Amino acid sequence: MADRTNRAGRVAGKVAVIIGGSSGFGLATGERLVEEGATVVVGGRRGDLAAEVGEQLGGWGMQCDVTDHDSVEALVAAVMDRHGSVDIGMNCAGFAASIRIEDLTPDTLGDMVDVQFIGGVWAIKHLCNAMAASGGGSMISVSSLTAQNPGGGHAAYAGSKKAIEYITQIAAVEYGAANVRVNAIAAHLIETPMTAGLFEVPLRLEAMIQQTPLGRMGHVSDIANCALYLGSDEAGYVSGEIIKVDGAASTQKLPGPIEYAQLRETRPDLA
Repeated sequence: MADRTNRAGRVAGKVAVIIGGSSGFGLATGERLVEEGATVVVGGRRGDLAAEVGEQLGGWGMQCDVTDHDSVEALVAAVMDRHGSVDIGMNCAGFAASIRIEDLTPDTLGDMVDVQFIGGVWAIKHLCNAMAASGGGSMISVSSLTAQNPGGGHAAYAGSKKAIEYITQIAAVEYGAANVRVNAIAAHLIETPMTAGLFEVPLRLEAMIQQTPLGRMGHVSDIANCALYLGSDEAGYVSGEIIKVDGAASTQKLPGPIEYAQLRETRPDLA
């Protein structure tokens, strides 16, 4: 594993643990943190992939099922044993599904809550405990624009994300005395392996762009740059915040049937 303790950068010498760091927001953040001098440990449901990506980043990785309390605890314990501290923690684990309330089942609701909420709480608990034991740090959870702007089909997904936003604020209160900062990033719809299918629907994409004041979709690098800031000493007085990285889309509303109908009339090429 590469020694980055003497490398200059905004997070030089820091140890970062990214759950869900094998792809998407987590991978982009890992790459950005390494560029700025951090050592990155990747946790993922697929242990082989987490180990491979961690090695590619100059660090290491291991299996971690965020829904399993003991699995998250084992990852954090391994990091503490090897490095002696956790300076930056990030939970990117999740999956998206659009299910209307009338169609929810115990299984579909339970699966979403297990990953998005319960797993998010375990990540906050174990990573923040480790930071508190080693002098402080920065915990970052990933939320969603859908937790800011209500839309049909998002009860399970966005409801779980909204709950994590509230837990983030409670954690900021509870861990503040230990110099642990706790924040969340509420991300717009951004193309990742998880959301790639949505970007293959031109009508949906154009509707989202029209409801985004900056007039474009974001990129994983936008999330990574925000996470870098939150993990760095530059954000040393920032805690309990839900930072929206969304091109100001949260000032509008999510596209609905009216917006889609209008687009079909004015842009038949997108239908």
